[in-house]
Amino acid sequence: MAVLQAVAKEPCGLAELCAKTGLPRATAHRLAVGLEVHRLLRRGTDGRWRPGAALAELAGGATDPLLDAATAVLPRLRDRTGESVQLYRRDGLHRICVCSAEPPSGLRDTVPIGTRLPMTAGSGAKVLAAWSDPATQRSLLADAVFGERALLEVRRRGWAQSVAEREPGVASVSAPVRDASGTVVAAISVSGPIDRMGRRPGARWAADLLAAADALQNRL
Repeated sequence: MAVLQAVAKEPCGLAELCAKTGLPRATAHRLAVGLEVHRLLRRGTDGRWRPGAALAELAGGATDPLLDAATAVLPRLRDRTGESVQLYRRDGLHRICVCSAEPPSGLRDTVPIGTRLPMTAGSGAKVLAAWSDPATQRSLLADAVFGERALLEVRRRGWAQSVAEREPGVASVSAPVRDASGTVVAAISVSGPIDRMGRRPGARWAADLLAAADALQNRL
């Protein structure tokens, strides 16, 4: 309870958590990681723990502002592009699809809500990795198909693209979603067959994707 109360007041790294709770470092880390596994805490791109989605679910009726915003914004982007649209949050060294909007028919790249993907390939992974803490980046780059130079480029232009990285025949483009403080909290993605998306999907859809990311931030 001390850990949950500390994180509820403001995001905490391990040192901050120890200072606020008085717990030994190993104990505080063990408890925080355990709460993170059960989604009672989540780790942000800055490496600090924050209240997790399961707390809202346990509260009964409490809503997630990001998901509320996504249900309005993602369908519009799907209709604009005609392709599958996803919203991903980072969870440690993985990303989780927390919302999606699928076209009604045709060949599509369906990613069910709740799907947990490694952060080693794909445009969504690049976006979340590009704005993650240095320790997380080092861990990811050890196994990723992209390198540090690719993440620098993502931060420079503000979006990422991939072609046949996560799955053969699939291309995607992703952009960061920021909260009111400017912290990257998610990645919004458009994905589909390479035959439709092309081998430079960013040239085609980056502007619409960035507009959708801005719309999400405005709603937050």
